[in-house]
Amino acid sequence: MSILSQKTLNKKFTFSGVGLHSGKVSDVTILPSEPNTGIIIKRTDINKNNIIVPSIFNVSEANFCTTVSNEHGVKVSTIEHLMAALFIKGIDNAIIEIKGDEIPILDGSSKEFVKKIEKAGIKESKSPIKIIKINKPVQIKDGLKEMSILPSKINLEIDFEINFNNSLIGQQRNKINIYEDDLSEIINSRTFCLYEDVEKLKKMNLAKGGSLDNAIVVKENKVLNNGGLRNQKEFVNHKILDCIGDLFLTGYKTIGKVKSVQGGHKLTNQLLRKVFSNKENYSLIEIKDNKVPNELIKTQYLKSTA
Repeated sequence: MSILSQKTLNKKFTFSGVGLHSGKVSDVTILPSEPNTGIIIKRTDINKNNIIVPSIFNVSEANFCTTVSNEHGVKVSTIEHLMAALFIKGIDNAIIEIKGDEIPILDGSSKEFVKKIEKAGIKESKSPIKIIKINKPVQIKDGLKEMSILPSKINLEIDFEINFNNSLIGQQRNKINIYEDDLSEIINSRTFCLYEDVEKLKKMNLAKGGSLDNAIVVKENKVLNNGGLRNQKEFVNHKILDCIGDLFLTGYKTIGKVKSVQGGHKLTNQLLRKVFSNKENYSLIEIKDNKVPNELIKTQYLKSTA
């Protein structure tokens, strides 16, 4: 199966679960879709004005999760783990039908989403994938938080660093090549929080559906979850997972080098908006011929669609 051809699901699949922040149960069906239609979200509990395009310009909230809305105020939140799973498995086109306003958190990672995609199967089309290639460095800062994206010849690299005032989490950093590395640990890494922040989140009307079944909770120097961590860098790896999901809101595969220090959903969205604010920052391209990834650097095999 060529990584350079657009893909969708071979058949639909369904799942249900509680929302991390709302605490409400939502029913979700993911269906195959035609080439060049992208990822579309449809709220099936609403009869009209119920279509939402998960794009960077439709992000309406990005503090503790990524929420997308349409012009009528219809929204769906916590989309990042599902979007990351679709990106990692190469799904370019799909319809996400949801009865509710928050994607279920399941186990807090993308593991269950990936399993369901693999079980449903992947269908390849004859249409070429579309790529956004970064042409110029773009950077954004917010106090101690910093994020940038730089040009790359053929890859998407994410270099992520977190710093927590907690002896167990502390400073963690990981660098991943999304198109070449084994992403198993990224896929399996769960969302997390500090024990002392749980009540604060609930007072903010958040984390109503949170539990040790869907989030890592750290109290001082101890992980409260049975079995502990799934991998040594699970904290920063989950941040990378979030970043992958948020990057997919461009609607394209990305060629570039992302570096983040203390970043998150909001900073990623601000960075991408800055990228798209100037057409000199990027090129939108599609593959003309079915070539191996390294051929991306040979412009005779690329056709500009910008």
